[in-house]
Amino acid sequence: MAPTSAESEARKALNRLRRAAEKALRELESLEGSLRHAEGEEFPEEDYRALAGKLEAVRDFTEEEGRRLQAKILHGGGLEPGRVRRSSG
Repeated sequence: MAPTSAESEARKALNRLRRAAEKALRELESLEGSLRHAEGEEFPEEDYRALAGKLEAVRDFTEEEGRRLQAKILHGGGLEPGRVRRSSG
């Protein structure tokens, strides 16, 4: 059974959100590197660490939600998620 349009759109949205979270993490690292150098000991390290944790949580959420959606699609098609293997060809 092929994914429905709604499932397909959900997967696309999850992928966009995951990529946005990954990009935000990279940008945060870049900002942190610049400001840490400029501010020295006044740099708010805890704040940056907390924000990075939140962005990582968003990324992790999208990965888990992607697995859940894939399992739902496979189950709807009569397949067991743990028994499906991707071909390497």
